[in-house]
Amino acid sequence: MASTNDLKNGLVLKLDGGQLWSVVEFQHVKPGKGPAFVRTKLKNVLSGKVVDKTFNAGVKVETATVDRRDMQFSYMDGEYFVFMDMQTYDQLMVDRKAVGDAANYLIEGFTATVAAHEGEVLYVELPAAVELTIEHTDPGVQGDRSTGGTKPARLETGYEIGVPLFITTGEKIKVDTRSGEYLGRVNS
Repeated sequence: MASTNDLKNGLVLKLDGGQLWSVVEFQHVKPGKGPAFVRTKLKNVLSGKVVDKTFNAGVKVETATVDRRDMQFSYMDGEYFVFMDMQTYDQLMVDRKAVGDAANYLIEGFTATVAAHEGEVLYVELPAAVELTIEHTDPGVQGDRSTGGTKPARLETGYEIGVPLFITTGEKIKVDTRSGEYLGRVNS
């Protein structure tokens, strides 16, 4: 249990019958009239839904212990992603649903943060940007500006993103894992 005075970004709360909510932002408000309160923006850890919630100041809220570990992605086993704990070398099988959009950018050997609560994996988080190789893209045609100067390219993970016309097959690029946008070339 924690008081609303102890809230901080990233803290995971257990509300509404055991649902896990992560604090995205919070603000202590002391109006001229009436009691103080805390205005928060909470994100559901499993669904990603964001809601605004207000608590009276000093109220006790239940916190959840979320174990966040850096793990290395090893391989796919059917619908499961197998991660290895780099300290203990234990292997953990993670369901595709828990991996979510991170699956678009995962290749063997990548390190990701795996968050679990009471033994159940909640989500997998990648760094903000990753470096991947272009598996295939058609040559850019000079003068083709109907697409804003971008063309589709398939990454080594099989995921497709838009890249500038000058990018060629086999090049290594940096990709934003939150938006799927091309960030630039990687100089070898």
